[in-house]
Amino acid sequence: MPSRKRPTKPDDNTAIVRAVERVTDSGPVRGEDLLPPRLARKLRAAKASVSIARKRRMLNKKTLAQLLGVHQNTYTGWERREVQPTDENLDSLVRVLRYPKSFFFGPDLDEPVSDLTSFRSQKAMSAARREAALAAGTIGFRILDWVTERFELPTPKLPNLASVESPEAAARMLRQEWGLGEKPVTNMLHLLESKGVRVLSLAENTEKVNAYSLWRKDGTPYVFLNTFKSAECSRFDAAHELAHLVLHQDGSVIGRRAEDQANAFASTFLMPKSDILSALPGVQHLPQLIRAKARWGVSVIALTYRAHKVGLISDWKYRDLCVEISMKGYRKSEPNEMPREKSLVWEKVIKMLWAEKTTQRDIATALDIPVAEVSDLLFGVLNNTSPTNPPDPSRPLTIVTETPPTRVSA
Repeated sequence: MPSRKRPTKPDDNTAIVRAVERVTDSGPVRGEDLLPPRLARKLRAAKASVSIARKRRMLNKKTLAQLLGVHQNTYTGWERREVQPTDENLDSLVRVLRYPKSFFFGPDLDEPVSDLTSFRSQKAMSAARREAALAAGTIGFRILDWVTERFELPTPKLPNLASVESPEAAARMLRQEWGLGEKPVTNMLHLLESKGVRVLSLAENTEKVNAYSLWRKDGTPYVFLNTFKSAECSRFDAAHELAHLVLHQDGSVIGRRAEDQANAFASTFLMPKSDILSALPGVQHLPQLIRAKARWGVSVIALTYRAHKVGLISDWKYRDLCVEISMKGYRKSEPNEMPREKSLVWEKVIKMLWAEKTTQRDIATALDIPVAEVSDLLFGVLNNTSPTNPPDPSRPLTIVTETPPTRVSA
């Protein structure tokens, strides 16, 4: 259960911005000349934020340089920290990228390591979209850092199962270790969070990026889920990313092999063989699978695959069912979709912030990021809005509850 921490001292962002604003625009900005050495080093190191903001807007360097009215080499120099932009350049960055000026002079940014990040549907993803998703991870890190300064979150408790003989065996072993038995997992989000996994929404409302996971440098596991898809697909994605976290921690297994292992793990983890055989003794037609899928909280195509895998469906029947599922459009639109799971950790955190009338805009201001980044990364796991009906950033953060929110004791 999250609990309150003591407040921390404000950072040096305000001092840096004030110093930079005193610089004339007659040449390259040398804001660090007006600052103590400690803050000057911070200003030079923070230029990675320019690259992060560009990637969040899915712009390449050439296009952004054109929008800013500068030569591409000039802009590249900013990202490489070889030269400081002028005040006029900074104003242009703020206007084009829609990030507050203070973001470009904030603290160092911890960026996800691309080679150690596991993406689903990587082949269907453009380089720009991949970079945008990773940059969203950087923003997610900042939000979680802000939260962990104020709240005690569950400690990560994920084993390393890379040496287990098969992903199916690893799934069974993890279920046993976590005391799940052979019954369905009631809530994948709650389970991940109880084991210390930090779960956030993917900021992009697209099916091109399913989900991704990674181990942060400090040893904290993260999962970013696409809430644009069905609730059943998101549950499978969560189990798939759990597989990457416990099977592929060292990054030695990558590509198609890693994806196949994660799919096999997720299928076994969500639908244990003994439970499938006892609850689904025989499969005669598609409506039977549509009714049965609610037990395991999976898509009809995932249940069909699993039933075939454990021997309940013959090869020819499996092919017929897959054709019928495709013809009815169930690969893109899930029949009888279940309610979407919501985060328990974020619910408790937001209750405490709600009591203090803290808004999304307050969090965004404290972190020097656009308010849209906060709502995009949180709305899916809070499940209190939708991509087409975004929350009002000026209102207190709220959750769907049957009773008024109460403070969580420290």
